[in-house]
Amino acid sequence: MRNFFSDWSQRHFSNPEVIELLLVLAAGFGVVLLAGSMLAPVLAAVVIAYILEALVGTLVGWGLSRLLAALLISALAFGFVPLILFGLLPVLAGQLKELVQQAPEMLSDGRQSLLSIQAQYADYVSVEQLDDIIGSVTVQVAHWGQSIVSNPLATLVNLITVLVYLVLVPFLVFFFLKDKEQISAWLTRQLPAQRPLVKQVWQEMEHQMGNYLRGKFIEIVVVGGATAAIFSILGIQYALLLGVLTGLSVIIPYVGAAVVTLPVAMVGFSQWGWSGDFGYLMLAYVIIQGVDGNLLVPLLFSEAVNLHPVAIIVAVLFFGGLWGLWGVFFAIPLATLVATVINAWPVSRNASSTETAPVLAEEG
Repeated sequence: MRNFFSDWSQRHFSNPEVIELLLVLAAGFGVVLLAGSMLAPVLAAVVIAYILEALVGTLVGWGLSRLLAALLISALAFGFVPLILFGLLPVLAGQLKELVQQAPEMLSDGRQSLLSIQAQYADYVSVEQLDDIIGSVTVQVAHWGQSIVSNPLATLVNLITVLVYLVLVPFLVFFFLKDKEQISAWLTRQLPAQRPLVKQVWQEMEHQMGNYLRGKFIEIVVVGGATAAIFSILGIQYALLLGVLTGLSVIIPYVGAAVVTLPVAMVGFSQWGWSGDFGYLMLAYVIIQGVDGNLLVPLLFSEAVNLHPVAIIVAVLFFGGLWGLWGVFFAIPLATLVATVINAWPVSRNASSTETAPVLAEEG
């Protein structure tokens, strides 16, 4: 056993570059884990800057100075903030409040329909079991509704937080875009002079992160906008709110779509019951999810590292547990980072590893 651990550590940790990479990763994770809440505006600005960098780079390629390009793109991007803040958010807040208030009535209507179905399968599901399930859902919805409708202190704190973000984030985004080269150079000087492994992982992750953030932003806008438009044409209540929820659901692959299905089905069933209109609604929702998963995602993320669905779900659970919503949003790029590090990890080429290294190199 001792020889086994000795051989394993010699193979995987004998290269000095590994220690450098581990220190860089530990420092990055440590800063986010310990000071993530304090640095939230900075992290938000970094995300937005990554999304806008491609547009700034395009304008620079057309001959504009980086200062003018950063100023123009920042102004255009944050010019939509008042429209969203004063036009979209009040409508969404009103629909959300109304939906939460009507949720118990919707659940009661659903209970009556489910009881008629339960009578046909009384041997498998009892009325008591059905009431327990509906009762627990009703209590949870009522709890959410109470926190949304009446919590002025939390609302005030959230309002102050939003105002801070509205002032700091645009300011930071502009300077991240304008001074990208200087900031990157300063960060580079903090690392060891000889760092081929760190450089390899960083270049791969910077490319993946930029593609992921821009692609995910486009996916949220396209899926959310298309869903809201289609739901409005079908005449369902709360079309805008359900469209926004569907757009945000793409942040969590597989799980998000399944979770948002419940409010969509609940609102549709409450409005139309078991009818053709309800069937058309659910068919449209399935088609939207199918187009997103089979056409939009491959188109936007064609250069992304392929991850198994199990790996994605594990990453969402793990990083979401560490950093909440931010962890959920960055679960896929963080999982990609882990895969990149594993594939780039140098292994000593002794007799026991001569067959392993080429396989890792091929996968990377």
